[in-house]
Formats: sequence, structure tokens, C-alpha cells
Amino acid sequence: MNKLRIVGLCLLGLLSAAGLFISSTYLFNQIKLKQEVKQIQQYGRKIPMFDGEINIVDQGTGKNTIILLPGYGTASPYLDFKKLADSLSMEHRVIVIEPFGYGLSSQTARPRTKENIVEEFQKVIRTLDLKSYSLMGHSIAGLYAVNYVNQYPDEPVKAFIGIDSSVPEQPMEKPNLGFYNFLKTSGLMRLMIAASPEKTLGTADNVRQLSMITFKNLTSKSIENELQHLFENFATSKNLTFPKELPVMLFVADNDDSMPHWKEMHQKQAAHSINGQMHFLKGPHYLHREQAEKISQETSSFLKQVKPGY
Repeated sequence: MNKLRIVGLCLLGLLSAAGLFISSTYLFNQIKLKQEVKQIQQYGRKIPMFDGEINIVDQGTGKNTIILLPGYGTASPYLDFKKLADSLSMEHRVIVIEPFGYGLSSQTARPRTKENIVEEFQKVIRTLDLKSYSLMGHSIAGLYAVNYVNQYPDEPVKAFIGIDSSVPEQPMEKPNLGFYNFLKTSGLMRLMIAASPEKTLGTADNVRQLSMITFKNLTSKSIENELQHLFENFATSKNLTFPKELPVMLFVADNDDSMPHWKEMHQKQAAHSINGQMHFLKGPHYLHREQAEKISQETSSFLKQVKPGY
């Protein structure tokens, strides 16, 4: 047997083993998904919206109402925000909105353009009949928030509070969906998350529930469609700013250098407001997982300074 044939047989064996492994992870993932969907505990309440339902969690009381909006792809906004929401709700009414495809909300056939997403937020908030409220958002929610106040200038938004939130001028490349889709469809994404859950799921008390919702929403068509629109959503928002009169407070991760000029872009955004504040906090991009109490305290102090109608 010549060397070339031996190499060929070895390669064939490796490919066969890889194919068998991928088939096994795919089948395992499909079986687990069917089992887990029956074990997911319901929370919040669902609001009929266009072709589906949007889930919200409403807790706490107080003269201030805070609308919490999640970062891109957050599997369960309620469970992800739970520490922060529980702390804030000691003094304020806190409403977590889970967009289509997130948490326990349904899927939607509506394209995930910023206009549609913002419209859905506005309609959900309108059903709650709020006299005034503050928008508080993590990551991509910063982009949607600035679109929200520009698309609906008459909405009674009292302030914006960002948690390492996106800014319109940040650089954004078109995503490569091929490899991402392969990882989630094959079941390899499940193995990656299971191998190091703290990186994706954080240290949530109810990590079992969060993991099951995470695996369920890995196949979310709405979240995938949002990713497809991400580049365009940023490109068409480049020149948007918050109104100068709108109070803005930004919490920025002090040790996250993944984005060039991240701190400077937030300093510029805060400086644009006549009542703009910035807080650099130690922690990763998901600051609210490690700095919930600090964010809650600073938010309460900030809102006490904000007068009705700004």
C-alpha cells in the first residue's frame, strides 16, 4: 500500500468520524430541544402584537417607570436582567420587554428593521398607558432607543440610561451568517455553551431555566433576521442623536477594549445632552450581571434629579 493511499484512507477516516460526530450532536440537540421546551417555566404576560405575542415582565411600584430593553441575542431578557430589575423595583416600576424571538415572546414574520422593532416597542408601551417613562437598555438597545425618540418625538420619555449601550457611529461589519448557522444547527453551539456556561449565561440563580431558553432561542428566526439587518440598521442611524434636552446617563465597561474608541464615543454622546452623565464600571460588556447594585443606585440618584418634562 503506497503512502498516498494511506494518507487518503486516513483523511477519509477523519471525515467519516467528523460526519458521525456532527450527526450525533445534531440528533442530541434535537432530542434535548423537544425535552426542554416542556420544562421551561412561564413568566410575565404576553401582549398580542401584529402577527404574534410579545412577553413583558412588570414589577415594582413608584413614581418612576423604567423600560428595560435587552442587548442583541439575549436569550431571556427577564432572567438576564433579573438582578438589576429586582434591585430597581425596590423603588421604581420596572418593565422588561422581550422582543419578538427573545425570551418567551413568539416569532414574527416582520423584518427586523429598526423601524419595525421600535414600532413594536412603542405599541407595547402604549398598551400600558404610561404617563412618562425612562428607557434603559443594554448594548444594541442604545441604537433602538435613539431611533425610538426620533421616530416618536411626542412619546413621554423622561430619560435614557445606557448599559454599555451601542452608539450610532460605532463601526459595524456585515455579519457572516454561514458559520454561525452551522454551529447552531449542528448542535455544536450547545456544546460550546455547556462547556463554559458562565461566559454566555453569567451567574444567574436560575441558570437551568436560562440555559433551556438559550438553547431554544438559538434557532430563533427573528433573532437571525435581526442579525441580517444589523449592518443596515447602524448605517441608516449614523447621524441620529438624542435630543439635547433629554437627560442621558451611560454606564460604560471600563475593561472592555474590543471596540476602538468605545469610551470616546460614549463621552461624545453624553456631552451632547445638557444633562449627560457617564460612569465607567469594572466589568465585561454585560455590566448588569456584575454591577447590578451600583447601576441601580446611580440610576435612582439620577432619576431624582430629572424633573418632569426634563
